[in-house]
Amino acid sequence: MSEEILHRRAVALRYNPGEDSAPRLVAKGRGHLAERIIALAREHGIPIREDPDLVELLAVIEVGDLVPEELYGAVAEILAFLYRLNRRARPVPVT
Repeated sequence: MSEEILHRRAVALRYNPGEDSAPRLVAKGRGHLAERIIALAREHGIPIREDPDLVELLAVIEVGDLVPEELYGAVAEILAFLYRLNRRARPVPVT
């Protein structure tokens, strides 16, 4: 296994505003598990954003836990990024 893969980390977040009070950590992993998380995201068309510092902070919480308040600012930037991506990808209706 290459050094890069060994040290690669990934997390996955889900946010359902009607269901959760904050984004929730739904997966985390290192090495091959991180590669699998990334591959699954790509397979399902889920946008990927690289932020190694934030991954390190999120990796300490347990899968299923809500993102702690002290990380709201950083996670809000990611949600804004995703919102912009979704708006660009959405077809514009012609009237």
